[in-house]
Parts: sequence; structure tokens; C-alpha cells
Amino acid sequence: MKITIIGAAGLRTPLIMQAIRAQQDRLGIHDLVLMDIDGERLELIGALTSLLEKSPDTKFHIHRTTDPTQALMDANFVITTFRVGGIESRIIDERVPLSHGVLGQETTGPGGFAMGLRSVPVILDYVKIMRKVCPNAWLLNFANPAGMLTEAVIRQDGWSRVVGICDAPASMHLVIAALISAKPEDVYLDYFGLNHLGWIKRIIYQNQDFLPDLLELLKSPGEFPGLPFDKELVSSLKMIPNEYLYYYYYAIQAVNNILKAGESRGEKIAKLNLQLLRNLREKLTAQDYNGMQAAYQAYLNERGGTYMANETGKSHDLSGLEPKVIESLSTEGYAGVALNLIEALIGNKPMVQILNVPNKGAIGGMDDLDVVEIPTLVQHDHIQPMVVGEIPAHCLGLIKQIKHYEQLTIEAAVEGSYHKALLALTIHPLVRDFSIASNILNEYISKHKGYFPDLQ
Repeated sequence: MKITIIGAAGLRTPLIMQAIRAQQDRLGIHDLVLMDIDGERLELIGALTSLLEKSPDTKFHIHRTTDPTQALMDANFVITTFRVGGIESRIIDERVPLSHGVLGQETTGPGGFAMGLRSVPVILDYVKIMRKVCPNAWLLNFANPAGMLTEAVIRQDGWSRVVGICDAPASMHLVIAALISAKPEDVYLDYFGLNHLGWIKRIIYQNQDFLPDLLELLKSPGEFPGLPFDKELVSSLKMIPNEYLYYYYYAIQAVNNILKAGESRGEKIAKLNLQLLRNLREKLTAQDYNGMQAAYQAYLNERGGTYMANETGKSHDLSGLEPKVIESLSTEGYAGVALNLIEALIGNKPMVQILNVPNKGAIGGMDDLDVVEIPTLVQHDHIQPMVVGEIPAHCLGLIKQIKHYEQLTIEAAVEGSYHKALLALTIHPLVRDFSIASNILNEYISKHKGYFPDLQ
């Protein structure tokens, strides 16, 4: 088996490689190809993982290249995890809307819009190469906005062997299983929505719905682990929302919190990245490979500890969970979700996973080709959406509005349409103002320059 990672100079790559090594026998992997357009940083990340690569326990071959055709040739699975424009573009994505009093966040609102406009043409270019050199490969998309890019591949190219991956639902699954003292594989989350816009409406364990028990837990003193929401909101919804819904349910507060913090999440990450890369280069010069790994682990700890802190005004509190659960949350992540998916697709063991896939009738009121985030049954070479049925009207309304915004953004990126881009941004519920949308879009065009499609 050959797995190719596109965007492998990213700082997630060492975690993916560790996970692949841990599951190498079950995966049957022979070749791992790491591709990125930044050759210098690709080699730096290679130095960081050199101890793993040289270990006698690593049984697969590792190759690095800046040539996408070479990387994709005869691949069985392709993992996309690129960021067009790097962290510098993320800072622009977030800072521009904040200057207009609108949420500045990586994947939600104008930030996700700008990221989508930059990324849709790129992922479609990779799919064109895949059609020529690995036409039977599965495409596992990590790149954000994950749902939008997955839908672009399906609607614009017709590539059906694609799935969008996010670790947020998997993390919710682990936390909830711990709270009801169950094994994760024995718990079914009746989850529905879009990427970064989902809700849990039932928690099935031993043929019972444990959601009412968890909602009752909200009435007790203390925080509900990992949730940035007021207990009254969750009790009123009678569902557990994905943490990204904070940006919708607390839209004004989120903007105020970021402005009060004085820096966006992207600006915070940029500082951490710069410090890490400087440390890695210094330790590489000294051939201190253990020191490189220690610096990387310290970086992960600090980055994880500040997640959503600026936006919510506080860090996620997971102290109520057992240490082993907290450890699994830190190690499972995207890599665990992706590799479990690959294991199921090669036929090792059927598995239920929450993934971004075409709706195909799963959620009432959505089109079949609308990419939604729902439970799926993954078996040998097949992913089957599981029926969700009818959902609350307020959820369906928000989902459909965001879905139309996503589709307009995709069309704008492919067609180079300024008018569709402006309409997409205007109808987004976190913008909802034509003049503000126009100002944000024009600033994006000016500041992103060559990374943006030529909008006419």
C-alpha cells in the first residue's frame, strides 16, 4: 500500500507519521510519500522525524518530493493537509473581518470563505493529477474548510472516492464515552450537521439514549468538560452542539473576546510556529535530534493549551476527565481518525465514523450531493451514510443557509466570479450586510494578491 500526504511540511505531519508507524502492520503500508511545495521546510520536518524513520521498528519506506505527480503516482490513499498561503494568509483571513466588527476565525465566517476561495482551485488541480496517475485512490481531505473542499471535489470534478475528515466529532465521542463510563466503540452518537456546524441529538449506549442523563448532569455544579457553552443554552437546545457553534450562539461575545485579547488565533499560532521553527533549525545545526522532539512536544502542549482561549475568553477545561482520556484526546486527533478510516476501507474491520460525505437522503431537507457531517458505516472500499432523518427546524435553516454560502463560494472560486463571491459573503449569517461584505472582499483581494482567484 502507498499513502501520499500532500502538504507534508505542515506541523501535523510528525503526528501522522507516529500514528502510521503504530498501525503499520494493520495497514499493510509499504510506501509513505511526503509532498510539499516548500522543499526546505519539508526537509526540516524530515529531520524532526528522523529518529522514527531510522528506527528498526519502522517497516515502510519514506520518500519526500516537491513534485505532485511523482508523489501521487500509484497511490492508494491520498491525504490532503495543505494551507494555501500559509499562516500569513490565515492572519489576513482573521484580521480583515475583525477590523469591521465581524468574526475573524480560521474556518468560520469570512475566514473560512477566504480560505475556501484560495483552496478550492488547488485541491481541484491535485484531483486532475490523481485522475491520470492514481484513478482508484481514496482522497482523505484534512485541508480546511474540510466540508467545502470535499463538496468542491464531488460537484466540480465528479470524484466520488473522497471524504472530509475532522477530529472534533471524534473528540466529542471520546469525552462522552468517558462521562458515561463506556468504551467509545460501544457508544453511538446520533450526530448531524456540516463540518464545524453540528449537533448531537442522541447518545445510544446499551440500547438506551443517555443524552437526557448528560443534560441532567449540566444542572450539577461545575463545568461540562470541553464545552464553551452556558448550561442553560445546552439544556434549552436539548442537544449537545459542536464547539464551533460558539461562534453563532455567542457571535458578538466571540468578536469582543478576540478584540480584547489583542491578537487573533492565527497571530498567536504564527508566533508559536516561528519560535518552533527557529528552535528546530538551531537544534538541527547542533544535530540534537532529541532536542528537536522535545521542542516539538512543548510546542504542541502550548498550542493545545490555548485552543479557543481568545475566542471564548477561557481555555477548555478537561480536568474533570480521567488522565487516560485526556491523553487519548491529544493523540487521537486527525491522524487517528484518518488511519482508522483507512483500516476500515481496506477491509480490516467495519467501523462507524462521523465523516463529511454526500447526504444521499440521510438528513431530511438536504440535497443528495450536499456534503454533510454525519455518522457513516465504513466497510471494504465503501462508505455508507447512516440515516439521520428529520432535524429541528432552526438547525436545518442554519445548515441550509451555510450550505448555500459554501456552494456560492465554490462556484466563485471555479468561475472567477466576483458577484458570486460577494453574494456568498453577504448571505453568511455572521456577516449579513452587503456593504461590510463588499469591504471585506475587496480587502481580501488586495491583501491576498496571487493566492486569490482572479475575480471578475
